[in-house]
Amino acid sequence: METIGQIALPLALLAVMLFGLVSLVFLPILPGLVIIWAAALGYGVLGHFSSPATIILMVVITLLMVAGSLIDNFFMGASARKTGASWVSITASLLAGVAGSFIWPPLGGILFSLVALFAAEFLRLRSWRKALTSTRSMAIGCGWAVVARLIGGLVMIGLYVAWVLIEGFSFIAR
Repeated sequence: METIGQIALPLALLAVMLFGLVSLVFLPILPGLVIIWAAALGYGVLGHFSSPATIILMVVITLLMVAGSLIDNFFMGASARKTGASWVSITASLLAGVAGSFIWPPLGGILFSLVALFAAEFLRLRSWRKALTSTRSMAIGCGWAVVARLIGGLVMIGLYVAWVLIEGFSFIAR
């Protein structure tokens, strides 16, 4: 019976992680990387921090989660900045994005962010074409952020699978 639990728990947590991975694209209101991280943490807390290697894997998974959770701000801001958007406009856009996430999930964050950048750049430059260029660039940066979070999520899941395999090999050796 113990063997069934040793197989069922890692598979159930892997299913949770895959849900988190899918939510990165299709359910942006859900923090997919945090879901993946929480499942890995749950595995460790349930008695699977058995060696320094497993603790190091959890630290790396945590760092990937934090980096992935911040990366969209970097990609969106950097992309808009390349086209000449001001830091004031980018900051206003990011703040509007945070507010929009609460006001109208799941699309409010990105929508409010893009509208705020367009409005701020239009007011600054008095050119809707230049404002639209910066807004388009920010949207492209958002797309790249999704790709980066997906890659980060896949790496996190791969590290979890390595962790489970390490645990399995140590169980067999006992």
